[in-house]
Amino acid sequence: MRFVWLAAGLFLLMSSHLRAQGNDEPLIKAQEAYNKQDLLRLQAYTRQMQAQKDILAPYADYWRMLLELSTADDQAVRDFIDQYADFPFADRVRGEWLKQLGKRQDWQAFFVELPNLQRDDTAVSCYGLQGQSQLGQAIHADKLQALWLVSADQPANCTLLFDAMFRAGILTQEHAWARFRLAMQAGKISVAKAVSQYISAIDASNIKLIDRAYQNPQQVLQKQSISYKSRYGRELNLYALDRVARTQPPLALEIWQKNQSQFNAEERSYMWGRLALHAARRHDPIAGKWFGMARDTQLDNEQMAWRARTALRTEDWPAVISAIEAMPATEQETAAWRYWKARALKAQKQIPAANALFVPLSREHHYYGLLAEEELGEIVAAPASVYKANEAELKLVSAKPAIQRALALNDLGLRWEARAEWAWALRDFDDKQLIAAAEIAFRNDWIDVAINTAEKTRLTHDFALRYPTPYRDMMQAYVKENGLDEAWVYGLIRQESRFIGVARSSAGASGLMQVMPATAKWIAKRLGMAGYNPGMITQLDTNIQFGTHYLRYTLDQMDGQALMATAAYNAGPSRPKRWAASQPLEGPIYADTIPFTETRDYVKKVMANAYYYAQQMGHHTQSLKERLGIVPGNAISVTVTEEAE
Repeated sequence: MRFVWLAAGLFLLMSSHLRAQGNDEPLIKAQEAYNKQDLLRLQAYTRQMQAQKDILAPYADYWRMLLELSTADDQAVRDFIDQYADFPFADRVRGEWLKQLGKRQDWQAFFVELPNLQRDDTAVSCYGLQGQSQLGQAIHADKLQALWLVSADQPANCTLLFDAMFRAGILTQEHAWARFRLAMQAGKISVAKAVSQYISAIDASNIKLIDRAYQNPQQVLQKQSISYKSRYGRELNLYALDRVARTQPPLALEIWQKNQSQFNAEERSYMWGRLALHAARRHDPIAGKWFGMARDTQLDNEQMAWRARTALRTEDWPAVISAIEAMPATEQETAAWRYWKARALKAQKQIPAANALFVPLSREHHYYGLLAEEELGEIVAAPASVYKANEAELKLVSAKPAIQRALALNDLGLRWEARAEWAWALRDFDDKQLIAAAEIAFRNDWIDVAINTAEKTRLTHDFALRYPTPYRDMMQAYVKENGLDEAWVYGLIRQESRFIGVARSSAGASGLMQVMPATAKWIAKRLGMAGYNPGMITQLDTNIQFGTHYLRYTLDQMDGQALMATAAYNAGPSRPKRWAASQPLEGPIYADTIPFTETRDYVKKVMANAYYYAQQMGHHTQSLKERLGIVPGNAISVTVTEEAE
């Protein structure tokens, strides 16, 4: 799909077509030279593009600077950053330069430039604390803790900082044990082994016990092959119990109850918190009791969220409030917990307090904002202003160099650079400029960027750009053939691929509706399609045909319950019924207690999208809560488990 530009934007379209016909060769070759670290060729292409006054010549110059950075003098780097201050890559060069300055311990130049860095960079942060230490300045404990207490591996230069902090006694054995547990809990075995070097109780002779606990936790527990007498042994046994509890909860509980006396109070509280988390994910009501037994340990954000969800499943509203109020302030301020706290207050007849949360939330255009608005009934905020950009506004925005560069980069297939340039261009835009930019992206077939741009507006909106309906003739034919709700199908596609036809997920799903190869083969057989081959799934017509057919299948499997069918489309048709309660459950509670984070977020966004699409299409509009419906009760026992995320 490509719209015909009016006079205001015609020059942009002509420019992109010229590039597609071959004007782009120098930049592509410059990128190839950069990837091969061929500085001489890259310098040549840079000079060529500069001589031609190519609007993308700065990118060739950027790659040149990256290759020269280790040998360039400081003034040359400063001049480069000043020259390209209005480009998104200038700050990236600044960050790389700061790493060079930190590496050679030029702290004077480092700390002069550091305040200008606009993005977070862990390596730069580690150099900053290292430099402060070497200059005899006080180290900010919170900043050091934030760098240390993570399960992921950190940049190599951070090790120098950590070594110095342990030698100085600023990081202690307790800090090392805390990160060791965190790394083991996350399955980051290489990180755990690296951290063990800071723990005096762990030496090379017993480091292999980590591998034993990781490779066969059940055997470690049943054969008691790792002693409980040392702290190291107890930590590994806790880890093994945590692993087994994910898939074999009765076995883990049995072993835990037999051996918990061998752990100290803090370790017992920690393990009850882990058991409670796994129980909550499988919707076992015992989770509430176990969270209570974890009172002497600090629950992480995930555990606190599942504590609240456990109370939500049984509509224990006082417990919901208690769990939410125990969360950090930043978590409490998320839309989800503002909504559920308000629901809990309303259920307890505290209407003014509930409305104090519902009213501001109802002004936000997302899933929880819609639910909050519906809870208010007649007490609703004024509707958002709807706006269409005029041609004069389109001309002004399209003339901005950063917008032109972003479109040109996208035409060349340099998607990362194009998105970075686009985001940089939007950084100071007001709502009307954002709407104009979204329209420009849409007219250039950059639909996902158009959607993302339109979603940034705060008070004035263009919902047609937020919820576009490309390929509608083709879509309606398959929607009608399968007896589906068109708004729901569009809502699902918007979440699956943002209408990027060539989208491909890490799991192998392809196309607009993200159909998996095995699923596509199964659908082709069901449809009696002769001559099907895997390459056909990326074809627009076939992808929509297969996706809508599979969506109809999931809807039938879920007995017409659209919320569960949406979950089935994402997580497979065997799971959603296992996630139901023994009694009927209102849709919003079901959605918020789906065990898989990806699926939980997915269904909420799809169902909210469907509501907005129905409004855009002028269809009979159900409320969002009506769309979510009531999930019927399920008699499947809570002992049915599966590997959690």
